[in-house]
Amino acid sequence: MKNTPSTRNVIVGLSGGVDSSVTAHLLKQAGYAVRGMFMQNWEDDDNDEYCSIKQDALDAVAVADVVGIDMDIVNFAAEYKDRVFAYFLQEYRAGRTPNPDVLCNAEIKFKSFLQHALAEGADAIATGHYARKEVRDGVHYLLKGLDHNKDQSYFLYRLVPAQLEKALFPLGDMTKPEVRRLAEALQLPTAAKKDSTGICFIGERPFRRFLQQYLPIEPGEMVTPEGRVVGRHEGLMYYTLGQRKGLGIGGAGEPWFVAGKDLAANRLLVVQGHQHPLLFSSSLIMHDLSFTLPQAPPEGRYGVKNRYRMPDAEADLRYLDDGRAELVFAEPQWAVTPGQSAVLYDGDICLGGGVIVETDNHAIK
Repeated sequence: MKNTPSTRNVIVGLSGGVDSSVTAHLLKQAGYAVRGMFMQNWEDDDNDEYCSIKQDALDAVAVADVVGIDMDIVNFAAEYKDRVFAYFLQEYRAGRTPNPDVLCNAEIKFKSFLQHALAEGADAIATGHYARKEVRDGVHYLLKGLDHNKDQSYFLYRLVPAQLEKALFPLGDMTKPEVRRLAEALQLPTAAKKDSTGICFIGERPFRRFLQQYLPIEPGEMVTPEGRVVGRHEGLMYYTLGQRKGLGIGGAGEPWFVAGKDLAANRLLVVQGHQHPLLFSSSLIMHDLSFTLPQAPPEGRYGVKNRYRMPDAEADLRYLDDGRAELVFAEPQWAVTPGQSAVLYDGDICLGGGVIVETDNHAIK
């Protein structure tokens, strides 16, 4: 990480977590003129017992004090509701499983936050993502984090060149244990704070109870591919492909998994056994394509992640006439899920990708 005259003034997104805390320290240590900014993006029930926004804001203020930087609190709740949460509900209503973290990054952190930071005089913004960036011949490349167990480039694939040019990722060369140790050595107040695993900017809370506030409950039957009813579901939106836990199907034999959804009949398709054929897909179609480099990658073979923290799978990319793209896998892939993202890699370079809209496995909807 090198401080250059073109990126001297940096605003770091302080979330109240350990990663952004260490990010702020590293930037200041590297000689940047650093300010912090805490984003409040959820207001509907911020007094709820599960919402940690107020505590996160207090932690961010405490970190800024220890690091020795000024900090502002900004509110993007309207933008979040319009650009992220409305889409989130729309996808669940359609029976798909969206990834709000991907949209949060593209629409809030690297759009609303970036625009606000630039208007405030920043040359760039920084976040605590485990990803790297390299500039080669004036082109900004998004790379996997050095620690592939923590790599978060998957969530950043929708960053376009103009956004990537103004982004810094100081943690890209570090592992999570190294970040924790540095935070402890610096006596940062977030050093031992556990990582958030909740919905982006909304926090951790009982998921079903939360969705019930916005979507109607429509229970229905769980059925096998042969049409045998084996249980009841509490609403198709609460289940995702490949899900094993929480099905409540008794009896002997192998575990049960979700293999598909029949929205018209409000039925959940379930199968027994992790290796059941209906859990695998050989190809997928993705739409809403977005790429990190000035030119879209040419057709050919790439590494692909169709969910976070999976090994890259080899697949051939082909563009369709309707603006979508097809990926054909070298080996069938397990639980390819519409609504999630398929992300392309050339080695460590994250090229972009799109949202999965269908697969060749017609049980998967």
